[in-house]
Formats: sequence, structure tokens, C-alpha cells
Amino acid sequence: MSLLQSNPEIKSKIQELWNKFWSGGISNPLTAIEQITYLLFMKKLDENDRDAQSKAEFTEEPYTSRFEGVFQLPNSDLKIEKQQLRWSEFKRLPGEEMLQRVQQYVFPFIKTLDTDDSPFVKHMRNAVFIIPKPSLLVEAVKIIDGIYEEMERDASEKGQDFQDIQGDVYEYLLSEIASAGKNGQFRTPRHIIKLLVELVAPQLGNRIADPACGTGGFLLDAYQYLITNLPGNKVKVNPDDDGFIRSSKASSYDKKTKDILDKSLQGYDIDQTMVRLGLMNLMMHGIESPQIDYTDTLSKSYNETSQYDVVLANPPFTGNIDKGDINESLQLGTTKTELLFIERIYQMLRMGGTAGIVVPQGVLFGSGKAFKEARKLMIEKSELKAVITVPSGVFKPYAGVSTALLIFTKGGETENVWFYNMESDGYSLDDKRTKLEGYGDLQDIVTKYKSAKPASENNRKRKCFTVPKKEIVAEGYDLSFSRYKEEVYEEIEYEKPKVILEKLLGTFGEDGEIIEKGLEQQISDKLNKLKELF
Repeated sequence: MSLLQSNPEIKSKIQELWNKFWSGGISNPLTAIEQITYLLFMKKLDENDRDAQSKAEFTEEPYTSRFEGVFQLPNSDLKIEKQQLRWSEFKRLPGEEMLQRVQQYVFPFIKTLDTDDSPFVKHMRNAVFIIPKPSLLVEAVKIIDGIYEEMERDASEKGQDFQDIQGDVYEYLLSEIASAGKNGQFRTPRHIIKLLVELVAPQLGNRIADPACGTGGFLLDAYQYLITNLPGNKVKVNPDDDGFIRSSKASSYDKKTKDILDKSLQGYDIDQTMVRLGLMNLMMHGIESPQIDYTDTLSKSYNETSQYDVVLANPPFTGNIDKGDINESLQLGTTKTELLFIERIYQMLRMGGTAGIVVPQGVLFGSGKAFKEARKLMIEKSELKAVITVPSGVFKPYAGVSTALLIFTKGGETENVWFYNMESDGYSLDDKRTKLEGYGDLQDIVTKYKSAKPASENNRKRKCFTVPKKEIVAEGYDLSFSRYKEEVYEEIEYEKPKVILEKLLGTFGEDGEIIEKGLEQQISDKLNKLKELF
């Protein structure tokens, strides 16, 4: 069970937090989540710093606290001891004083946490702290402390990694935006993200990008996948609800490895708020200088090509983009974003680089010229490795669209394509998305993908099989699962007409006496009995 299903206390506290913001005058869910994230970030900053300090004392390694020294407000003579900016310090102040401290000093301080030229500092420049009333801040701080207490209790009692519990809580907060109908397209269920990352299997040293990263879900999971699989990592992590093993912690790794990890990830998004949420999400999980930029990767302003070893994305398929804005290097001749992103992702990859992407199922069989060209790009100029069709309920309650997962390697040679028809993702396919027993098809997909048999050993009656490229080409590059699936027809044996007639009319002896009443006679008898009652 996920944390929020097993701990209703946390869920109700998050709901209470939303309600406080709503009644406190912040009714836009995106604005509320941004303000809540700033507070979570302040809390986490203090916690992380204390953890790092005690770890340094234990290992006797040098460590400089972020709260050491004096903070001077930019363009001002006002100064304050940085220790006074800790969550654990300002939360003790009376309401008016607390609001003044956070507005005047703490918020400007967190804006300066990275180097001046970093994406974080750049995108936090125009961020605004807009909690208007001392009472709302006091309540919010109290509830967030309560949420953290519950998370710590859960971690110690159930042995879950604290980082992962925090991830669940943050994910739940983010899901609230989507359910409020704001920017619903950005949220990909975490288990679908984990599945794609597991199949693509990024390696340490790979440059990993997401051209439409939203709150950074794919980048975060790729980071956790790399950390979990570091050579010699002895941190014991149990499989999660969906059978995946992930952690944000390693038993130890040197500065060189940390630098490689920190420089591995690059995200882009066209929504400033999403960029800030994504940056803070990654920082809260231990990535000190995350790289997420405010950029439309389909536009004329973006020209990075052949830069990345891995691209992971669930790009928005919200329709069309203005023709005049499209980058000239995109040659598909369409304004449909789902097709343009396939070409953009192909261009972003280095030769030998691999993409794992979510697309609407229409991409698999659309008959328009641009649809076919997009599929040809993945089949003729890449090695298209896998097509996994996903049931339509997986993105509920935010969207009912049927999707597919595609994995392709740029510059490879497509010989066979592996198809899998996911029937269950381990959750009910209605709006409630209740966790079911087991993992659905998730872990079966991982196992079967890694041991996919050649096309000659296929059984096309099953839910996964391999199809040779020449057959796909002959079908006009159609990638529908149903196009290649062999239907199983059960032979039904009907009874002989004489037996059916006897069942209907009954059986009679030589003298015409009834041996066994037929169905007609039985119905007639019952109707007559019913008639006698009136």
C-alpha cells in the first residue's frame, strides 16, 4: 500500500492545508502549491543542513552550513544572522513577527541559495511570497510540522525511506493541482515513470533530458534509479507498491560521482511555475544545483541537437502549436505537438542514445502523412525497441486518453519490434485508481522486455510478442498491437437439432404420454398456477 492509503492522517493533514489556503484567500491551486512548496523547501533546508552537519561530525569531514554567517538583503543595509532564518528558529515567533521574518529575510535568502547564474536563482528572481495573513502562516507551519512528524513515525515504524515518503506527500500535493483541472497534462503517474526508466535503464555518466518536464518526475526518478544502482551501494531498500526499488540515498559515494550525478539531468518547460516547482522538487531530493530551464523546446529559440544519451518524456499532447513558432529544423510538416515532440526528441539524442516516451495511441496508427513519417523516423532512422499499449484508465482522473510507451535508440537498426498489451497497471481503471493486489503487468513487462524472444519463437496469441520490421513496413508502418495479434477463436460445439427440440417440446412415449416435460410445457404450467392466484 502507498503511504497515503496506509496513513490517512497525512492525507487529512494535506487536505487541511489546502482548506486553510482556500479560506485564507489563495484559491488558485497552482498558486497554493507554489506557496506550500516554498514552506516545505524552508523546512527541508533546515532538516538537510542539520543532517549534513551531524554526518560531517561523525565522519570528521569538513562541512560549511548554509546557515553560517550573516545574510545581507540585496540592495539594502539590512542584515541578519543566518541561524535566525532556520525553520526551527522562525517557527517559534509570534504570528506577526514570523510573517515579517519570512517575508523580509527567509524568502529572499532561499532565492540566493545557488550560484548567481544557476537556473534556480534565475527562476526564483521573480518568485513572490504571497501568504497574506500571519494566522495562515502560523497554521501552515503547524500543519507542515505535523505532516513531517507523521512521516518520521511512518519511516521508523514501517522502515520506509524518509525521502520516498516525502516524495509520496509531494506527489499527492501535485496531484491536487491536476485534479483541480490546472495544467492536468503534466502529471504522469509515478509507477509509469518508474516503468519507463527501468526499461531505458540509464547509466552513470549519461546526460539525461526531459523536453517538457513539468515538476521533474522523470528527472527525479532517473536520478533515484542511478543512485540505487551505484556500484557498491549497500542501502537496503524494499520494493515499493509497484515492485520497483528506488532510493535517494546511497551508502557512500565520492565527490566525483556526486558531480557526475548533479550534472546528468536537464529539464525544460514552458510554464514558469512548473520550472520553479521542478527545481525545488529536485533540490528537496538532494540535487544541489538542478538544471531546469524555461524554454519551449519546439520553438525557434531551442537548437540543442545530439546532446543527450537518454531522453525521457511525457510531452503534452494538447493539440496544435502556432505554425510560425515551430523551429525550422522540425520537418514533419505538422502542428500536432505529439508528433513534433517525437522529432524533437530524436534530434536531442546523440547517436546511440535512447528515448522512452509516452504518446497518445493515435500516434501508433494515425493515417496522416506526418503520423506515418514520425513512425518511420523511429523505425528507419532508429532502432524501435518496444511498443507498450497502456489502458485508457491509467491517466484518470486527469485524462481518459489511451496511451502507449515507445522506446527507441537513435541510429540503431530496427530488426524486430517488441509489443506488449498492458491490461493492468496494478490499480483500478476508474477515477478512484484504487491499488489492487500485486503489481498488475508492470513487473511482467520489465522481465519480458529484458528477455524478449526472437520473432521466430513467437506466440502471437499472447499479450506480448515480437514482430519483424519487414512485416511492419508491409503494414504501412502501423504500430497497433491489434494489427499483429493473432485472435484466439474457441470452437463452440452445439447440440444436435433433435436434442434441442426435445428440450423445448419434451419427450413422449409411443402412446403419446409425456415422459419428460419440455421447456414450453414447464412455462405453461407455471403461468396457469399464477393465473389461479387472481
